[in-house]
Amino acid sequence: MLKRHAILSIILTPILFFTPLTIAQDAIVDCVMQHYINADANLTLTDIRERCSVDNVTEQEAEIARFSLTPDSVTAPGAISRRIIKERQTEFDPYVITPHKINYILPMIATNAINKGAYSTYDGYEDNLEDVEAKFQLSFKVPLNHNSMLIEGDGLYFGFTIQAWWQIYAENISKPFRETNYQPELFYLAPLDWHPFGGNTGFTVGIEHQSNGRAQNLSRSWNRVYANFLYEKDNFALSFRPWVRLSEDAKEFDLDPKGDDNPDIDDFLGSSELGMVYEWDNLEFSFSGRRNFSTNKGSAEFGFTFPLWGKLRGYATVFTGYGESLIDYNYSQTRFGLGIALNNVL
Repeated sequence: MLKRHAILSIILTPILFFTPLTIAQDAIVDCVMQHYINADANLTLTDIRERCSVDNVTEQEAEIARFSLTPDSVTAPGAISRRIIKERQTEFDPYVITPHKINYILPMIATNAINKGAYSTYDGYEDNLEDVEAKFQLSFKVPLNHNSMLIEGDGLYFGFTIQAWWQIYAENISKPFRETNYQPELFYLAPLDWHPFGGNTGFTVGIEHQSNGRAQNLSRSWNRVYANFLYEKDNFALSFRPWVRLSEDAKEFDLDPKGDDNPDIDDFLGSSELGMVYEWDNLEFSFSGRRNFSTNKGSAEFGFTFPLWGKLRGYATVFTGYGESLIDYNYSQTRFGLGIALNNVL
């Protein structure tokens, strides 16, 4: 280990000593590490220094930055662009899974009152539900285009997110998964040549399906198309995502498997979502909120991540309102969770 550190020090010292403190510096370190791990054994230190020189790395990063929200390089990359730049370096690597939304595990998430009404037709089940359970979210995306399609720096993606609520502390009912939500989506991301207040903008448009995979009276699902306006400046990012639900036929009878499982879901989840994220000194603060102004129903969620160990981050979250899960779309509650995140929101 000491020998490895010594070799890297020999390579990096002459490169970084004469390099200004810019975002290219991180790219130089990444470049050296990649050559150290993967390069041919005959590659010399002089070769590595040349390939990872500030001019070459800056040129490489400029090429990658074409796919951020700042393709013209007029405005400095913000929080969203920095994430896109990093993802573009590895997203076609077959051994890398690119995160989509935040991935986390909450060993304990508590509620002020678990939703027992949704399970009332299952005798004895609802009475044994615990107000404390575990929850996890796994989310990834796959790029579908190598080159720009319609706008320089755009991208087409397939995303998939799964959320699960696990009654791990409910010993009387064999610790079941109370609810699982599946969310596949197809979306298009592109930058905009508009820089209000010295920031950068972009947009996404997409279509998604969300369901809990249950049958009969526990079944919940919907389909929607959405647009998402993105804004970034320095370490702040904002998104505003309105959507339109795709209509479904009404049920002909209560347990009709082909009818709409939740025709009033818009009354509780609204038709748009506002999200904000701010990074400060290796800490990340996030907020997302939904609102239906006709019914005055909606939700708010606050998140906080902090360094823990290695790539792991601590994650704390507070949710209040309707729709923490699909089974709870018309049920209001307040939840507090603490656990581990595998990545930030940005």
